[in-house]
Amino acid sequence: MFTRVSTKGQVVVPSKIRRRLGLQPGDPLEAKIEGQAIVLTPQKARRRKAQIVSDPVTGLPVLSAGVTAAKLTSAEVREILAEFP
Repeated sequence: MFTRVSTKGQVVVPSKIRRRLGLQPGDPLEAKIEGQAIVLTPQKARRRKAQIVSDPVTGLPVLSAGVTAAKLTSAEVREILAEFP
C-alpha cells in the first residue's frame, strides 16, 4: 500500500490498516526510524469490554465489542482466520 506526505508533513494511514489495528482518530502512535524505514507503532491498546448479546436479526447469541469496535470485511476475517493456528 502506498500513501503520500502532505505539504504539512502529514501521512494518511490506509483504512485497511486502521481497521485491522482498530485505530481511531486521536490514538497515539510512536514514530521511529529503523534503517531506511519509518515505523509507526500504536501506543495503547484499546480495551473493549466484550459481551454476549442477541443478534437483532437472527435472535442468536453473538459476541459484541460495541459499536465503536473496528469493522472488518468478510475478506479481512478470512485473512485473519487463515493466520490462526
